[in-house]
Amino acid sequence: MHDLQVSRQNLINSLKRQGVWLIGYLLVLSIVAWLCTEVWEKEAFSFDRSFLLWVHQFATPQLDSVMLFITALGNPGSVVTVFISMLAWLGMKRQYADDIRFIIVCVGGAAISYVMKLFFAKPRPELWTRLVSETSFSFPSGHAVGSMVVYGFICYILARKFPIYKRYIYAAASILIIAIGFSRLYLGVHYPTDIIAGYGVGILWLTTCLKIRF
Repeated sequence: MHDLQVSRQNLINSLKRQGVWLIGYLLVLSIVAWLCTEVWEKEAFSFDRSFLLWVHQFATPQLDSVMLFITALGNPGSVVTVFISMLAWLGMKRQYADDIRFIIVCVGGAAISYVMKLFFAKPRPELWTRLVSETSFSFPSGHAVGSMVVYGFICYILARKFPIYKRYIYAAASILIIAIGFSRLYLGVHYPTDIIAGYGVGILWLTTCLKIRF
């Protein structure tokens, strides 16, 4: 009888977790869908421009250097280096299923971001002389998508391997991902909605891939 009660309680807890996950997933999906609709219809978000100008008033040479360093952590070169290093580490640990999942997460995330940029063809902000040169379209932010899927997946692996430190791991990953996104705003190469959409796309793709069982 006791074992039956425990099994029933475990089932209830599992259903609750799945329910919370599904609600969160649908919420993020609805936000991304709304942003995509607004961008497709060429609707302007009033806070996009005003927020960038507000952030820019705090710009200093010292902050410029910090933000350039942070944004570099989300650059293709850095992300590819991290990607290859993580693949090698997982291979050494013989975690081949995670290797395959990581490839799907990263390659798929990059492909989705690239296709969406071409589809929506949203111009980048031109509010001041930028410190970095970008030639691709603005929506969604590739840095936001990339940092979410790459660093988010690494966070998942490390939290699973070191469960007693998972809160610190999640906190560190969250700070890094948010910092990369903010650096893009500070440098004036993305609007806030680009970053939000990038995070949303990254979360949706990452969580979908993590549900895959090999």
